[in-house]
Amino acid sequence: MEHANLQMLIAIGAIGGLILWGIGAARRGRPIFIRRIAGLNAIDEAIGRAAETGRPLLFHPGVGDVQAISTLAALGVLSHVARQAARLNLRLLTVTAFPVMVPILEAVIRQACESVGHPERFEPSDIRFIAAQSDQLALATADLMLQEQTASHFFFGMYDYTSLLLAEPGQRTGAMQIAGTDDYFQVPFFIASCDYTIIGEELYAASAYLTHEPTMLGSLVGQDYAKIGLLCLLLLSVLATTLFGAENPIVHALTGR
Repeated sequence: MEHANLQMLIAIGAIGGLILWGIGAARRGRPIFIRRIAGLNAIDEAIGRAAETGRPLLFHPGVGDVQAISTLAALGVLSHVARQAARLNLRLLTVTAFPVMVPILEAVIRQACESVGHPERFEPSDIRFIAAQSDQLALATADLMLQEQTASHFFFGMYDYTSLLLAEPGQRTGAMQIAGTDDYFQVPFFIASCDYTIIGEELYAASAYLTHEPTMLGSLVGQDYAKIGLLCLLLLSVLATTLFGAENPIVHALTGR
């Protein structure tokens, strides 16, 4: 409770208010603009490449549990990929290191197939719990890439030291790879081994853009407005300190101190 003061209460209230305002505006149908990230265009390009070759897609939702915000964002991207795959009648292989994720992934992909009018294209056997350890999952996923000759790979979510183990096999086989993570320690590995990398908070924006879910869109915009407000407050504070601070020579001259 060291920083529990009136200023922090006002800041939390202002930021929370902006986020709630953004969610409310999105739910009322107010148009909300989010800049399209270059990596989002690459997602459709990667799906199109798989359609041209007739080979499967592979989606890896990270090694974070279902409560992680990056995992929830990855599920939004997965929903978009699954819809496009169902439209084009492509196999979508999905792997995970958590048994509890299997029914969640099944629900997301089933709903995506139903939303485009092709519920028969949902295949539960393509959603696989392979291993409980991330390194074992990475090695098994690499073997799956070679067995199935996957054309495009999607790595979205939270990742650990196995990120390069996942991406390097696809680099060798010539698969198109797109990654998105909020773990800055793993970003360099994805940049080196993937065709496109969505970095940091762009992962949340990508999920909101692709799903158009009002709560995600509104909270994202509300947070951006809060960041703009904090930046303006910071600049005004620096300017006020520079012009009217005790160390300013003009203040010394006027006050005679």
